[in-house]
Amino acid sequence: MKVLGIAGSPRRGGNTELLIQTALTELASEGLETEFVSLADREIGPCTACGDCANVDPPRCTINDADFEGMIERFIEADGILIGSPVHFGSATPQTMALLDRVGYVSIRSGKRFLRHKVGAAIVVARRAGQNFTFAQLNYFFLINEMFIPGSTYWNIAFGREKGDAANDAEAMRTVKNLAQNMAFLLRKLHA
Repeated sequence: MKVLGIAGSPRRGGNTELLIQTALTELASEGLETEFVSLADREIGPCTACGDCANVDPPRCTINDADFEGMIERFIEADGILIGSPVHFGSATPQTMALLDRVGYVSIRSGKRFLRHKVGAAIVVARRAGQNFTFAQLNYFFLINEMFIPGSTYWNIAFGREKGDAANDAEAMRTVKNLAQNMAFLLRKLHA
């Protein structure tokens, strides 16, 4: 089984990446294969709702931007998907939502619904507030795509602004590790 971890932060090495990598390390210790993708250096344009993805097989987005290349295949291949985003003005980053909008649109419009019955989890970090709005926003993506969402001992949120600050949020670090353990448990049950 494989889990795809995506850090939707526009900066490399920040708190979002730290939290996603922490979860992926825990998942790897549970025997799962993991893959990490950072959106920091990727320019992914938004979905234009052109509908062309309904007419191509295999499923793909017909917008031609190189940094989106291979993302649909990664989502199809993964059994579990971790999405992390910092909070930008009370919501996920534009990079995160451009990726999710396009992947979700292709999944649904193609008729393949390739995200259905996968396991998805969101991890969110902010300096002070807005985590719950962004956490809900990312969970809506999982829910509309018929994915299963594991819980943890608290919401999968952290506090931090400067790189590495989230490591000092002991409760967040425990929550993310527990989330990964629960994700591994759920994946094993689904694939038994």
